[in-house]
Amino acid sequence: MELFRARREQDNAFSVKDPEPPESREDVWTPAAQIATVGIFVLLLVACLFFSRPLLLPVAAALVIGTTLAPIVKAAARHRISPWMTALALGAVLLAAAGAAVPLIASPLAEWIARAPEIGATIKQKLYVLDRPLAAVRELQEVLLPSGNTVAVEPSQWGIVTPVVAFVTPAVVQVTLFFVTLIFFLATQMDFRRYMVSFFTTRDAKLRFIRISNDIEDHLAAYVAIVTIINCGLGVVVALGAWLFGFPSPIIFGLMATVLNFIPYIGAACMTVILLGVGLVTFPSLGYALVPPAAFVALATVEGQFITPTVLGRRLTLNPLAVLLAIAFWAWLWGPMGAFLAVPLTVVFLVTMTHLFPPDESKLPD
Repeated sequence: MELFRARREQDNAFSVKDPEPPESREDVWTPAAQIATVGIFVLLLVACLFFSRPLLLPVAAALVIGTTLAPIVKAAARHRISPWMTALALGAVLLAAAGAAVPLIASPLAEWIARAPEIGATIKQKLYVLDRPLAAVRELQEVLLPSGNTVAVEPSQWGIVTPVVAFVTPAVVQVTLFFVTLIFFLATQMDFRRYMVSFFTTRDAKLRFIRISNDIEDHLAAYVAIVTIINCGLGVVVALGAWLFGFPSPIIFGLMATVLNFIPYIGAACMTVILLGVGLVTFPSLGYALVPPAAFVALATVEGQFITPTVLGRRLTLNPLAVLLAIAFWAWLWGPMGAFLAVPLTVVFLVTMTHLFPPDESKLPD
């Protein structure tokens, strides 16, 4: 009997009572007005981020990479090396790496573009099993959206040059802004932090800002460093596998695997499609062409589900759904570069929210 009474008291202690109904209309409309205000602010912020993309994207990328490289500048400063010298050296290294990768990728890419008609015919021949479904889709499209008589107009040379100039000019400006912001941020990061601290009036607010900045720097540097090492190892394995399978320019596939793997899930999917397309052109049969992408899927699964979580540990593990939604949001907002910055920005956001709103450790009933 005593055991039954104790068990009943324990169940009552952990039971959740039904919430009381609101006493007045103000109890309903006041939270609704606050939620509406926050919602309007979020919508305006998203619109501002979208329309300010040419300016904010290179600056945000520079700040993220600068925060990641900040420990190197601090370590050099402890050895009496000027932050400006370290910042210029790091900027030169990044610029040299980008300059070395561009010609390495440009030559095979130009060759593949020149062979585009041949490659398209080869892929169409290998994927003959899809002729019937594709023909049905075209017939359905013709029924739903009939195409009228069109007149083919031969494009002029100026019509081809204008889009190229319109793309290259902003790209050069954004790359320049990125490197200038990166160098200045690395060289003046401590002064910038002291300047930001001066905006806070109370000592607790100043300490909270410093703790948030230090944790963001530690988490971001650790995450990017570990993921970069893992991705480089994955790129080496992919390049070696491409060479063993007989792919042309296997180093290119290693570089693409390294870069694309910075985008979780989506990067691996893109790499699988690329390997399948090149395999259809390179190998004589469809079955043989499916082997390299299947091997990469197995490799990416082992890396994403076992190696990376084990190396990162629980301290840096992110919720997969949060990562996927962040990639979708930033890719929609800022394009491919937004997808690359999605995970680092998520790390920054989660670290900040953890400090501002510490998680409640109380155990709630299921």
